[in-house]
Order: sequence, then C-alpha cells, then structure tokens
Amino acid sequence: MKGYFMEPQNMSVNDGNGIRTLIFMAGCPLRCQWCSNPESQGSPANSRGRGSLVREYWLDEIMEIIERQRIFYRFSGGGVTFSGGEATMQLEILDEMSMLLYDKAIDMAIETCGYFDFQAVKRVMDRMSLIFIDLKLFNGQAHRKFTGMDNALILENIRKFGEMDYQIVIRIPLIEGVNTDQENISHTADFISKHIKKPKVELLPYHSFGDEKYRDLQLELPSREFKAPDKSSINEIRKIFKSKGIEVVKY
Repeated sequence: MKGYFMEPQNMSVNDGNGIRTLIFMAGCPLRCQWCSNPESQGSPANSRGRGSLVREYWLDEIMEIIERQRIFYRFSGGGVTFSGGEATMQLEILDEMSMLLYDKAIDMAIETCGYFDFQAVKRVMDRMSLIFIDLKLFNGQAHRKFTGMDNALILENIRKFGEMDYQIVIRIPLIEGVNTDQENISHTADFISKHIKKPKVELLPYHSFGDEKYRDLQLELPSREFKAPDKSSINEIRKIFKSKGIEVVKY
C-alpha cells in the first residue's frame, strides 16, 4: 500500500504528549489563505508533482521510520501524530497505519480540519488518544471566504465528537483582522463550552514559516496583512475562553 506524504518529522514536542513523530499526509479539502503547507492542498495524487515536498511512501517505509523512534516514545510518553494537509483524505492508508500502531500499543494523536464524513473516520478516531480539531472561524460565510469551504460540516463533527468520550483540543489559529474580533471569539467560546464536555483550546498565533514553500512552488505568498495579534490581544482572547469554563492549553 502506498500513500502521498511530506517528509515525516521526528522529535516533535508540540503536537501531543511526549516526544512524537509527525506523519504529514498530503491532500486537504480546504484552501486556507494562510496555510503553512501549501504543497498539501488539493487531492493527494495531485500534490505529488509539487517538487520534492511531496512523495509516495510505501506503508512499510513509514512504519520503519516510526519503529526507529519507539525508544523515544517509551521513555517520554510520546508516540505518533498524524497531520497534513488533512490525514483523513487518505483514509485507507491512515486506517491501516493506525491499526498497525494500535496493535503495537504506540500512542496516537491526530490533527484535523474536521472536514470529513464522521462515520467513515470513526474507527480511526477511536484509536486516537488525543484529537486536535481546528476551528478557524465560527461564521460560515467568513469561513468560506478565507478557506474556500463552509464550516457547517466541521461544526457538526465537533458536536458529534463532544457527544462521545474523546479527548478533544480545539485549535484556533489567531490571525489579526480575520478571526480575533470579540464577536468571533465569543461565538466560538459559546459553541465550544456548549458542545464539548471538558473543553480545551489551544491558541496558535499566526506565523509565516511556510513562506519559503510558496517561493519554491512559485505560488503567491499569503497576504502581508496577515499577522499575529499582540500579547495584550491574546491575553484578552484567553480571558474570554476562561470565562466560559474552557481550559486554555499549550503543547
């Protein structure tokens, strides 16, 4: 079995507990204007032609990369985090990988934009110890403007996760002038506190670390108007979430 991947990243400590290997899977249904992995957008197969940033890996190759890191997982309480792009776009190989890792008792987490058929991915999500779900904008029209897709399916999937016994962290990229206004933050906080049993959010200020990829791919850079909010604004946003009983976490 083969899949389309960006280069795996070992020794990560920001995407779950302990030391982790990030498995970046190509393909994403969204077109976020600030995306730091533009090579992953579109269908997985179409991303193959994007220079050296995406390549085909056999399943055995990915498993070998993971196997070499097991000692670090064992002594740090870490494991594997699936990321992207959107990992669920390659559901067949994701299902197989997660089943093999589950049988090896390797801890797993996943980062997802939440845009998927819930029943189709449920068996994979059941194997995860931690699920990071992006909630970029609460307003559907604004979400479509900045990501190319409506967020109704994402909101519905968050509701479904909240009805079950999953460990959920809502991740919010903070982009000044896009989603840091009080109206968006308040609506987002109300939604999370209502639908997640033990609500947690992680706030991720905007960065431009992906700009070099845009240059390599000869793509237009994200808007120079995108920027991270200042510390004072972030503290005010944090207070809004805490006032709704939502724990603000950092990985």
